Amino acid sequence: MKVIVGLGNIGKEYECTRHNVGFMTLDGIAATYNFDSFHREEKFEAELSQGEIGGEKVILVKPQTFMNASGRAVQKILNFYKVDIEDLIVIHDDLDIKLGDFRVAKSRNSAGHKGVQSIIDSLSSKDFNRIRVGIQIENRKIPTENYVLGNFTKEEIAVIKNIIDTLPKAIEKELF
Repeated sequence: MKVIVGLGNIGKEYECTRHNVGFMTLDGIAATYNFDSFHREEKFEAELSQGEIGGEKVILVKPQTFMNASGRAVQKILNFYKVDIEDLIVIHDDLDIKLGDFRVAKSRNSAGHKGVQSIIDSLSSKDFNRIRVGIQIENRKIPTENYVLGNFTKEEIAVIKNIIDTLPKAIEKELF
């Protein structure tokens, strides 16, 4: 069994923000592989969806703790389902990668991403797979926090939709 966690912030005001690309990607995975609808699980502080990818059972997780406390939900789920850290995949936005690109990484520091740092701290390990989805644009003139919590522009949404459409099969190919 694999657990795929998408990082994001809860609430309508954050739905289309750059920092919520993890949640958006999970929606794409769920649609591509016909997963169950997401449902709230209070004991995990998360929304979950289940299905299969490549014949393997997969749980999709949207922590409902806000970004900076994501590790709490991730730890509860891994402990409950007895999933090894090697079977954890975390999808998140990355300011160091050009908008529309993504990178697969493992055993890396958080590079300042507070959601990833929360997971590293909660698990006492950085030995999990990550899908880093680029949100960087040239000539950004606003502070980082305002940028990542800002909504995608119409042009950016088109680019992100394209990457979200291609990521599910890329994840299957790379990590299954």
